[in-house]
Amino acid sequence: MKKLHQDSINVINEIRHKARSKRIVFVSGNFNIIHPGHLRLLRFAKECGEYLVVGVFDSHARGVVVQEELRVYGIQAISWVDYSFVLRDKPVVFIEALKPAFVVKGKEHEKMSNPEACVLKKTGGKLLFGSGDISFSSVDLIRQEFSEFNVSTIKKVKDFPHRHNFDILELKDILCQMKQLRVCVLGDVIVDEYITCDPLGMSQEDPTIVVMPIMQDKFIGGAGIVAAHACGLGSKVNFVTVCGNDAAADFVKQEMTRFKVSLHLFNDESRPTTLKQRYRAGQKTLLRVSHLRQHAVSAEIWKKMSKDLNAILDKTDLLIFADFNYGCLPQVLVDEIIEKCRKKKIMIVADSQSSSQVGDISRFNHSTLVTPTEREVRLAVHDFDSGLVVLAEKLRKKAFIRNVVITLGGEGILIHAETNKKNKWLTDRLPAMNTAPKDVAGAGDSFLTCASMSLASGADIWKASYLGSLAAACQVGRIGNIPLTTEELNMELES
Repeated sequence: MKKLHQDSINVINEIRHKARSKRIVFVSGNFNIIHPGHLRLLRFAKECGEYLVVGVFDSHARGVVVQEELRVYGIQAISWVDYSFVLRDKPVVFIEALKPAFVVKGKEHEKMSNPEACVLKKTGGKLLFGSGDISFSSVDLIRQEFSEFNVSTIKKVKDFPHRHNFDILELKDILCQMKQLRVCVLGDVIVDEYITCDPLGMSQEDPTIVVMPIMQDKFIGGAGIVAAHACGLGSKVNFVTVCGNDAAADFVKQEMTRFKVSLHLFNDESRPTTLKQRYRAGQKTLLRVSHLRQHAVSAEIWKKMSKDLNAILDKTDLLIFADFNYGCLPQVLVDEIIEKCRKKKIMIVADSQSSSQVGDISRFNHSTLVTPTEREVRLAVHDFDSGLVVLAEKLRKKAFIRNVVITLGGEGILIHAETNKKNKWLTDRLPAMNTAPKDVAGAGDSFLTCASMSLASGADIWKASYLGSLAAACQVGRIGNIPLTTEELNMELES
């Protein structure tokens, strides 16, 4: 017998200790995605004996496409399995050492060569074949959900450009002008982790939904994706943010380098880098788990940030506050930066999210553009009864905002904007352009980035809102935060 891997020796000792005198059944395979065929096979295997052991082939095995720890985790979630592990030896070598009562394989192996049969004949075991072990993998299809958006679901609005006297193709010139911009993004960076799962059903032990993670993908989110969008649209971008001292911070550095964003990262040992995990199955989010702290950064940190910003602002055309209310932007820093921008005539835009947290968009006074949700406006003006136009006007007056765009999710946006006439304001609505969004999480960030860069490039609020809405439509057509590009927006404008 060939020498066993030390991990296998430890596994065999543990199995023998736990199984004691029970008849052991052994099954092995890749188990990339658990499907009904696997479940039928494992149920059959458990019925053949008393203690079911499943060996999951390691990452070097042929046909493996999912991380080994995720595949083992999925097998462990199946109630028929008593013990599972990563198999680092050839199955026949492991079987000879374990000496199980039965080895079970799929029915399609019955007419093939099975080296396990010879070993089991010597050890007194039996080789059995069960039906139902079909083989397929949808990992490639899942990956397409993250990287591609479906153009056919985007429906451009035709009457809005007519009302505001512009042609859709004129917007291509604005996209071209964005490449001359120098943008500074200031706010909370977030790492978004999408854990795609295969739903296995209900646990037999308690009323719990059981899923098997089959794929993990990480994306830059929060203010980080705003910076990445701006770079993708051709601008030179500085990004100022705060991170913890952890692996998520390393991911932020790596991604910002890949996106060609100039990163000004300030380490705060009192907090982790904000990490949000989304467990998804069947194109739906089942659960969100957030790892974060929400206290304000110390005076020492925000003063260092202010010092760096002093040098950056001299070479900035547009400053974007992307506030997620996790402590990166204390009011004293916000007030200081706004005052400096006003003196230097730098355009200011802002978004302050209040989904699972509470913020105040009105604290970003004298902004050219703010993009709150309806709830965020109501929180800012303490009005939970009035209509949207009244809310927008209250926010405008309270914070001296030039353009208020209230984002309404699937209902689109409401624009409350200044006109060329003194003390005259005009309100209009633009419906959402993607009729079948896959992931709405990044819609606001993409709208904020593209609309504000349009304004900074000389567009009026109507053209800017149209381009921003188109950018949001592209973004929600795929899963995860992927930076916008000028090319895909041009493609949509021409279609």
